[in-house]
Amino acid sequence: ILSNPNGKSKMTKRGLVILTVITYLIMLFGGAMLKPGYSHFSQYISELNATGTTFADTIGWLGFVPFGLSALALWAVTAKHAPVSGASRLGYWLLLAEPIAYIGSAFAPCDVGCPGEGSLSQGLHNLLGLCTYLATTFGLFLLSFTPGLKAPERIGWILLAVVWFGLFALMLDGSLAAQRGILQRSAEWIVYSTLLVVAWRLPEAGTTR
Repeated sequence: ILSNPNGKSKMTKRGLVILTVITYLIMLFGGAMLKPGYSHFSQYISELNATGTTFADTIGWLGFVPFGLSALALWAVTAKHAPVSGASRLGYWLLLAEPIAYIGSAFAPCDVGCPGEGSLSQGLHNLLGLCTYLATTFGLFLLSFTPGLKAPERIGWILLAVVWFGLFALMLDGSLAAQRGILQRSAEWIVYSTLLVVAWRLPEAGTTR
């Protein structure tokens, strides 16, 4: 990840982007390989480490936590390069809710099926999830206030917030329970890929946008 002193910051940032992608894929697809009958189409990601299921602790501590820590490290490093201020800086830090939620899911896993009500752990998990989706929605919206953005870029951040929250709402619709997994993954893939591409392309300190 590190290179010579002149390129150290850039390589660290891009190295963490790559590490974040790798840990996400290992968590998602590697975890699913340990769960007989698991469906990416119909099951929440949280069901990978649902309480009492096969390899739940392994997936939580060796899947969710490494991804969350990698994303936290990326956010910390990228903060030195992101051209945010005021409202957009608040939005930037609100997005930390995503990696925190993954780490939190290892401490407070959902019950089997991730129901709306259940054990204390399920209740904490649901609260964490709700706060995370709302914080991410608000964070994406506030990024539209980043100084120097062109009108299409501002609209893009707003649309990203709308898509994120819209897919979250659909995911909770009981009539779409059989599709909730793919709805959740679509939301994450759209938002996460956008954020990772932006992080990769951010200029180094002292350079122009």
